[in-house]
Amino acid sequence: MKFVDEAFIDIAAGDGGNGCVSFRHEKYKEFGGPNGGDGGRGGHVYAVADSNLNTLVDFRYSRRHEARRGEHGMGSDMFGAAGDDIVLKMPVGTIISDAETGEVLYELLKEGEVVTIAKGGDGGFGNMRFKSAINRAPRQKTPGWPGEKKSLKLELKVLADVGLLGMPNAGKSTLISAISNARPRIADYPFTTLHPNLGVVRVGPEQSFVVADLPGLIEGASEGAGLGHLFLRHLQRTRLLLHVIDMAPFDDAVDPVAQAKAIVGELKKYDTALYEKPRWLVLNKLDMVPGDERAARVKEFVKRMRFKGPVFEISALTREGCEHLVQAVYQHIKAQQVAEQVPVEVDPRFAELPPSADPT
Repeated sequence: MKFVDEAFIDIAAGDGGNGCVSFRHEKYKEFGGPNGGDGGRGGHVYAVADSNLNTLVDFRYSRRHEARRGEHGMGSDMFGAAGDDIVLKMPVGTIISDAETGEVLYELLKEGEVVTIAKGGDGGFGNMRFKSAINRAPRQKTPGWPGEKKSLKLELKVLADVGLLGMPNAGKSTLISAISNARPRIADYPFTTLHPNLGVVRVGPEQSFVVADLPGLIEGASEGAGLGHLFLRHLQRTRLLLHVIDMAPFDDAVDPVAQAKAIVGELKKYDTALYEKPRWLVLNKLDMVPGDERAARVKEFVKRMRFKGPVFEISALTREGCEHLVQAVYQHIKAQQVAEQVPVEVDPRFAELPPSADPT
């Protein structure tokens, strides 16, 4: 399936049905009163978050979405039926904004979350609404109200706990395939990954987290070079960034420290908040470094980077060090989740009661 994380759509809620002017007509009933019914409301347009979707590709080829209008009112006190609503299923993490002003209208952050993105017009009043003691034969009616019409921009920000960051061919796809159920495309040339891949890492029973593998960044990405800048926004909702470093580049002239510093610089240019997120170094491909040189090369790299955070030495290909990395990541994410929980307010009347006590 083609990955699409941005789409533009036009939506139109249904117009309300018109009210009706009618009078009661029965045999031997000379003076029948007004009995024109109201029109039905127009159909609404809803958006619902669906975890089974991971791309906006459906909206790339189906841009116009219109709900049906309400039926008109009729005689004999018959009101018009409401127009059918339409429901647009979108991936979790979709941001819905106004295409003209750029204002963010809604964010779908939870599975099953439903928002009304366009409200149908109310139905018009029939003449039975206007009858009174002094107006016994009203001929007034009102038309239905128009439904809302909007041009929207849909933007998908992948919801993941951990984001993999690094240069092309640093081994990010190999790492995500080693620790999760994701099976991205892997090859011995750069830019193999063309769109984000999500994988669920199982740490234990009911213990897991989601990791996102993004296309590799290159210097100048914040200005549009390469592919990675198209997906940098997907890192904005992650809790932790893993900066994957290729410690055994094919070209001896390549300096891993210079490449790593270039990536950090691109993050800072793109978004300061993204730059300030927790970031760990993951030194990959150490299986290709001679054993007697490994410790010295790692020490020199960390010293030149002047990095003070956690550093992990792994080989994604042989899975050496991956288990230690996974456990550390899970503990970090779990600690953040606990810190973000809002404490539940306890009623002071029951604060002193033991858990097994019956307040009644």
